[in-house]
Amino acid sequence: MYGNYGYMHGFGLGGGIWMWLIWLIPILLVVWVARTFATRRSGESGNAARPKSALEILDEEYARGKVDREEYLRRKADLSGR
Repeated sequence: MYGNYGYMHGFGLGGGIWMWLIWLIPILLVVWVARTFATRRSGESGNAARPKSALEILDEEYARGKVDREEYLRRKADLSGR
């Protein structure tokens, strides 16, 4: 009756690529939401983790009390090139 222009035939507006998109978009959306939820729960950001610089590590050690003030200032000056 409709020839090849029915909803499930060919690449017309009613089927073909459009049917793939109708299924693909929600699936990709579910995967994106699940991935975002998983990375936020694990404390990671969405971006790849960058390595800490030597100054950041030194600052953390000083904050934890692993190095005293004189050692901290000496290492910081050494790392800064002063």
